[in-house]
Amino acid sequence: MPRVSTDARLARSATAWVFFANGAALGSWVPHIPDAKQALGLSDSLLGLALLGMAAGSLIGLPLSGLLTARFGSRRTTTAAVLALLVATPLPLLAPSLPAFVVALVLLGMANGAVDVAMNTQAIAVEERLGRAIMSGFHGFFSVGGLVGAAVAGLAMAAGAGPLTHLTASVALLLVVTLGAVRFLLSTAPAAAKSAVFRLPRGPLLALGALALCSLMAEGAMGDWAAVYLREDLRTEAGYAALGFAGFSLAMAAGRFLGDGLVRRYGGPAALCAGAGIAAILLTAGLLAGEPWAAVVGFAGVGLGLANAVPILFSAAGKISGIPHELAIATVSTAGYCGFLTGPPVIGLIAERLGLAVGLGLVALALAIVAFGSASITSDRSQKRWMVSSSGWR
Repeated sequence: MPRVSTDARLARSATAWVFFANGAALGSWVPHIPDAKQALGLSDSLLGLALLGMAAGSLIGLPLSGLLTARFGSRRTTTAAVLALLVATPLPLLAPSLPAFVVALVLLGMANGAVDVAMNTQAIAVEERLGRAIMSGFHGFFSVGGLVGAAVAGLAMAAGAGPLTHLTASVALLLVVTLGAVRFLLSTAPAAAKSAVFRLPRGPLLALGALALCSLMAEGAMGDWAAVYLREDLRTEAGYAALGFAGFSLAMAAGRFLGDGLVRRYGGPAALCAGAGIAAILLTAGLLAGEPWAAVVGFAGVGLGLANAVPILFSAAGKISGIPHELAIATVSTAGYCGFLTGPPVIGLIAERLGLAVGLGLVALALAIVAFGSASITSDRSQKRWMVSSSGWR
């Protein structure tokens, strides 16, 4: 077999691991948000504002990673970013005060945003080298990582392991494997020595960015609030509360591994429209029921419904002609992460006054917007000028 094919297969495995490690690190941290909340004595609104730090950090890391990836290539940037993410993951649990907690979340968010752009740029390079659609599969590994991280966290908590003990051990294991994997990433030539850090969305980027904003707000809310809702509002045990994010991650992983075939058959807009609509209905029903099992089903519905939203949007952004891959991805990612920026504090403020169930209703509204927005774009004939890939938005 030609060397290039062997290199591509190794790069595919290495890139899949980076996606997995990213998801596993976040999945290991998310179930401990209630622990950090209790340790620092935070109210729902203060927690929401504190979580704003991670979103703000992501908004710094995303365009910065786009610039670094354009200048140094996705291999170097991905390697540096994923290692920084793993080192930063335990920092929020080490914070002795609210200000330190916010700083730790900002650093974690910066690293996570940097990984997001760099690994997706590497994924597009691998996809082009192999000559077939595999983007949804990569994001499936991210979801599997989130599932594994959350599941192990639940088991560790049920066994009585301390939050910091569990998180440190998990990150150490991920770090060891990652150091061995990143050397197989593809070397990509810098796109431009003087690329802009960020491009204001317009035309296709504006449409993709708006849908990414709503999608990522819904996805981020599952990580920020699912465990809190189950543990505090529905009075479940810590291990059961971890099922909220675990169910979301499992459903999303399943949907993503099926995603490439579904998108090729039905098209990106149809997949987004149907998925987001189903997710909105299931989440609304789960919140209205007020039962733990119904909430877990609702969270899983969000995972299944949005499974292919980010792969579709990022793949489409990376294949718009005339714009470097990393710059387009950074732009759409930054617009999307504005959902992380506005979602957590708004949900927290609503929860403080009307209850967390009502606050999570904002997620259902965002899902409905994605559904209607996708349907609207589907009917726009001008989409044919820029929907460029059967593996993404077509």
